[in-house]
Amino acid sequence: MAGQTDNAVVIDAPMDVVWDMTNDVESWPNLFTEYAKAEILERRGDTIRMRLTMHPDEQGRVWSWVSDRTPDPETRTVRAHRVETGPFEYMNLRWEYREVGDGVELRWMQDFQMKPDAPFNDEQMTERLNRATREQMSAIKSRIEAAHKERDVSA
Repeated sequence: MAGQTDNAVVIDAPMDVVWDMTNDVESWPNLFTEYAKAEILERRGDTIRMRLTMHPDEQGRVWSWVSDRTPDPETRTVRAHRVETGPFEYMNLRWEYREVGDGVELRWMQDFQMKPDAPFNDEQMTERLNRATREQMSAIKSRIEAAHKERDVSA
């Protein structure tokens, strides 16, 4: 059985601010708390190939992988998948942006399956990804809202 996650957060900022900040991949180390580096390796039309590198874990290991990411500004969605899958058989992601009364709902869905020799099974990875996603969404919400307020004050 494959693993799936589905998490959302409402960010109190206009759509253009949320869209622009979350799709500026090079600035992700300033938006996410888990990434040390985000490098664009290639651009093909609307698709970017990027390498994400995390901060060292508790054992000092640095995790890194390559993903393709394609934003669609018309539908306010992003599709992505890991090219270097590491412990995953596959990892597909979808981001959806929706205007709501209090701002923008940012929703992330991950569909994946772990390799048989991975250190975690699908259920364990689902728990880990849900926990990490909620932490990252909270950080992103805070950082975007702070940046938006700062822009309003200086305008």
